[in-house]
Amino acid sequence: MKFSGISKREGVSKFFAGLRGKAGEDEFPLLPLRDMVLFPHVMVPVFITYKQGLIALEEALQRDLRLFAACIKPQDRDGSGDRSQTYPAGTVVRVVQQLRLPDNTFRVVFQGEYRALIQSSALQGDLTLVRVKSLKSSQEEPANSEMIALMRSVRSSFAQYAELSKKISTETLTIVEKTENPERLANLIANALTVKSERKAELLGIPEALPRMEALLETLELENEIFGIQKNISGKVKSRMEKNQREYILHEQLKEINRELGKDEGEDEFADLERAIEEKRPPEEVLLKTRKEITRLRKLQPFSPEAGVLRGYLEWIADLPWSNYSADSGDLGEAERILNEDHFSMQKAKERILEFIAVRQLSSAKGDLPDTVLEQFSIKGPILCFVGPPGTGKTSLGKSVARALGRRFVRISLGGVRDEAEIRGHRKTYVGALPGKIIQSMRRAETMNPVFLLDEIDKLSTDFRGDPASALLEVLDPEQNAAFTDHYMEVAYDLSKVLFITTANSLHTIPYPLLDRMEIIEIPGYGEHEKLAIAQRFLVPKELRENGLGNARIGFKDDAVGEIIRHWTMESGVRNLEREIARCVRRIAREAIKKEYGKNPDKPVESFKKTVRAEDLDKLLGRRKYKNDLVFKEARIGVSYGLAWTETGGTMMPVETICFEGTGEFIITGHLGDVMKESARIALSFLRSVRDRYHFLIEDIGKYDFHIHVPEGAIPKDGPSAGITLAVSLLSTLCRTPPKPGVAMTGELTLTGRILPIGGLKEKLLAAIRNGMERVLLPEDNRADWAELDREIKSGISAEFVENADDAFKLLFSEKIHKTAARAAGVQPDGSGTKKTKKTA
Repeated sequence: MKFSGISKREGVSKFFAGLRGKAGEDEFPLLPLRDMVLFPHVMVPVFITYKQGLIALEEALQRDLRLFAACIKPQDRDGSGDRSQTYPAGTVVRVVQQLRLPDNTFRVVFQGEYRALIQSSALQGDLTLVRVKSLKSSQEEPANSEMIALMRSVRSSFAQYAELSKKISTETLTIVEKTENPERLANLIANALTVKSERKAELLGIPEALPRMEALLETLELENEIFGIQKNISGKVKSRMEKNQREYILHEQLKEINRELGKDEGEDEFADLERAIEEKRPPEEVLLKTRKEITRLRKLQPFSPEAGVLRGYLEWIADLPWSNYSADSGDLGEAERILNEDHFSMQKAKERILEFIAVRQLSSAKGDLPDTVLEQFSIKGPILCFVGPPGTGKTSLGKSVARALGRRFVRISLGGVRDEAEIRGHRKTYVGALPGKIIQSMRRAETMNPVFLLDEIDKLSTDFRGDPASALLEVLDPEQNAAFTDHYMEVAYDLSKVLFITTANSLHTIPYPLLDRMEIIEIPGYGEHEKLAIAQRFLVPKELRENGLGNARIGFKDDAVGEIIRHWTMESGVRNLEREIARCVRRIAREAIKKEYGKNPDKPVESFKKTVRAEDLDKLLGRRKYKNDLVFKEARIGVSYGLAWTETGGTMMPVETICFEGTGEFIITGHLGDVMKESARIALSFLRSVRDRYHFLIEDIGKYDFHIHVPEGAIPKDGPSAGITLAVSLLSTLCRTPPKPGVAMTGELTLTGRILPIGGLKEKLLAAIRNGMERVLLPEDNRADWAELDREIKSGISAEFVENADDAFKLLFSEKIHKTAARAAGVQPDGSGTKKTKKTA
């Protein structure tokens, strides 16, 4: 703002003088205050140390000793004095007393006069002059009945606040009780409250008396509630501390009394703990360790951190089984019955368990010995590894083994475990340290010889915290686990009598040193006949019980279960089969409820009848999920069908090949791994080396490009067993002759044409049967594996065994692709041509 011919200060004064005509407005210097709100009717001392405050005070001393005091907003409390940085509501205050200090700052006593709102302002250097409008208009209103009741509530809440806070003087309480003016009462109480300056500024700026009194009451009630919560928490803490101190004093007194009575030290509070450890009959090394730790514990203060660590450590030793063994079942017939009752098939696994029971029975046949000394003759527990696709019953088989042996069963899941301390524990010096999962599970087992299942051992991970697979090397080594040492326990623990069973879906991710310590037992996928038996014997009764239809007369026809297996599931296990059967049962349960079975006394659930047939499945389960559409029913040039093994079971793997004129490029697609790409190049190289044996319709292979594709390109594929499949697809393309339909094949092809054996035979054959294949070509070296298969699988598909690629080609192609001796010598099919020297491959 510009003022011509006069000073800036005079210009500001004249500017405000021109506004004096507005009623109820006064001009004052602005005093910005940090974290402080001044109220009328209150006398407050203030130290003014900042420049803006000093300038405003000097201006007031030259005027009528009055200023407008406003609190600076929290977002900018640098005391700049700008109106935008202070709350609009403030108090007109009068200087009662002022004292200049040696550092040129002031101690000033202000008397609050009345509340006001800033209407306008003008900045003169560091001085801000403001024109304010008084809020006196609402102060003189007579108090009505509502206001009187509100004032009484405010006085009552303030009295409670004073009692809880212990910061309100008796003089202030007396003045509040005698004050009848609402404005004065609100100012006195708001000034006495220890709340944030933002809230005080809000209370100062409410113009009307009634809303202001309501806001004040709300603030008081909130503060009283907070004080009450704090008092409650403090009381609990104090009570807990007093209890601990009381226990400590009584404990010390008891020790002195025992000392005066001359009682033995063995009768102190640690005697029970020491006795409990000795009753477990641990090795001498453990006893020496515990006695040493108990001696240390006696010398420590009961509430010291080290005492808590030692006490927890000794309690762990006392809780572990050290000499308690469960007596094994010696009845082979009963054990076999339990295993067959719980699981269908799995002959290899069942035979191994029965062998262990037989050997255990012979080794313990030392006369009539009590169970407590049987452990002297107990053999070392085997380390078994059940490997197979998901859903084949590996985990539940572990439970059945424990039931058949009459032992306790404990299980830990290793999936995703990446910290070595999960196996071996943390050293007890760490805060919150605990033993590893092995020792924790042994405490749960309460015996030295449980069946211990380590689930999903192939899912172990590793990172900077260590390698848990390496920590398991000692656990799963029969020569070392008799002295397994956990980091927390620091003493050897005997795991040699534990029957360890591990489960895995694949052996590829298990480190070889760990794999070498385990006896591998394959749990192959189930065939259709096995799934049908499992469904009828186990899954259907289970789902009927779990869905409230256990007493109803409901049955599934074999053809219905077979349709579910073929068209609603595609797996080696039975998990999805169980889900689909459960879906059927739930739909049937809805049907029973709609017909009021189980609700009407005349229609008990037992009288509900239902037989599920194949034609009912579309209604119960919806459309079919799987249609086996990867396999062409007719023969096609360049298309052959391989078999692959996956962690979820076997699967079909079609291979497609085309060729076209080009530069001899070899294109391979379908998300194939390096090994499978090498198999494709081996197949092409082999065929080029034996081209004199077959009637290729392509004279110069180098002038053609070949493109091999394996469908379902989003799924990674690798392995050498597709070698013969790739060779058949390439040969079909070169000769423009399709292989015979309905034939699947598997086998690794070498560069000289030999076909090497493969693994996962059962899973691959099940996939071929599921997809309607009639024959399968297998390596000759897998003939022994074929002989061990179930009769149902061997009757579902015929097998041809081949030693080399030539034998496979003879079975798959007609004679016209094979050159006769005359053709190999250079004679054309029509008899013309010259005779050439025969070359041997």
